[in-house]
Amino acid sequence: MKKFFTIISFLSVATLFSQSIGIETFATGFNNPVAIANAGDGNLFIVERRGVIQIVDENGDRNDTPFLNIDPLVASGGEYGLLGLAFHPNYAENGYFYVNYSNNQGNNVISRFTRSTTDDEIADPDSELHLLTIEQPYNNHNGGDIAFGPDGYLYIASGDGGSGGDPGDRAQSLTTPLGKMLRIDVDNTDIGMNYAIPETNPFYGSTQALPEIWAYGLRNPWRFSFDRATGYLWIADVGQNVNEEINMVASTAAGVNYGWRCYEGNSPYDQTGNCPDQETMTFPIAQYTHNNSGLYKCSITGGFRYRGSLQSTLVGLYFFADYCSNEIGYLQETDSGWDMNFTSAFNGNNWTTFGEDANGELFIAGVGSGTVYRIIDTTLGVDGRTAFNVSIHPNPAENIIHLTTSSTMSKIESISIFDLQGQMVIELTDTSGINNINVAQLSSGMYFLNAVNAEGVSAMKKFVIN
Repeated sequence: MKKFFTIISFLSVATLFSQSIGIETFATGFNNPVAIANAGDGNLFIVERRGVIQIVDENGDRNDTPFLNIDPLVASGGEYGLLGLAFHPNYAENGYFYVNYSNNQGNNVISRFTRSTTDDEIADPDSELHLLTIEQPYNNHNGGDIAFGPDGYLYIASGDGGSGGDPGDRAQSLTTPLGKMLRIDVDNTDIGMNYAIPETNPFYGSTQALPEIWAYGLRNPWRFSFDRATGYLWIADVGQNVNEEINMVASTAAGVNYGWRCYEGNSPYDQTGNCPDQETMTFPIAQYTHNNSGLYKCSITGGFRYRGSLQSTLVGLYFFADYCSNEIGYLQETDSGWDMNFTSAFNGNNWTTFGEDANGELFIAGVGSGTVYRIIDTTLGVDGRTAFNVSIHPNPAENIIHLTTSSTMSKIESISIFDLQGQMVIELTDTSGINNINVAQLSSGMYFLNAVNAEGVSAMKKFVIN
């Protein structure tokens, strides 16, 4: 039986409706899960730090045999381990997937493996093709996340090499892969490499910088993602002593300097080294301190902007979490910027990863509990009031949408319509006898209608404008 955990939290008044973020148990019994990925089908792939990848089907049932076991190759413990997984965009045909792991010398290795030719749910452990190794001077700040961008290139997040305060000033140096976002072309090769350098990389052809570098000035990027609706790149960067930060840029933004170690978030940190002008750096769109909201925080875990269809009121929210406080956080875009909110603590989890399934539904897991949860909205009817149904027709629509409710007792008191970014585009508070809404001013696309009845109960429906 599914277990539900609900925490009530409220967005800014600009959204005009309350939000209740909950988690639902999806699958249990994992050994230090640190990454979740999908291959475009109904399965989820759960990465265990020890060097094992498990398959879970759409019902939360785990396969008896792991998808991949490379435990002998992996140094695990602390910040070491099998840290990242990404499936080739053409995985269904070529069977290629990529991992980022700490080898037995403590260095990060990025390799390609291949799916078995006889069983689609087992990988060939002997198929490793080595792409690159990132030498680590210390045993922390390894980064480790990898993902394919909208451009089809593989992005690799690397920490600054560890210790504290980036003593080698590596994040600002363009001659080391540490403290960087790297970008490589895995479908082609250059001389002496099992990959190629995209010609659009900002330092392509340079003799003064590593050509793999896409962005720099990162401390320990612990989970990044691409918004499947806009393509924007989101990076959560773990702070040093005070500030945890969230960065967001267009996926085409090349050569971005995120500022570490010159800045920790928006605050100066150590400007004795190679610090360029402040105007050349990109600062986070949001940050929080370690004592924010009364619970001690220490390390951000980045997630995704929700783009699924089952939790319509969550669309457009960016989710993240904190390892120490066990809170789940989310950002809501407003006219003036981004509002940050936290749930109460889901104790005992020590959140380490988020993941999307093929349909954009959102999952979260931590090394504390070894449980994978689904992120859900429990706003509707959460306080026991009788919910009501609203129907929209025609759908898709062009100029007018017609509303009907489930009963005469479910009179609509207010209507709000939101776009995919979570921005309200229509508000109606005088709804006596309303059954037709003029939507001719809306552009083509998907929208969400939130109707509230006299009891204050919400009904959310999705509709499309042709």
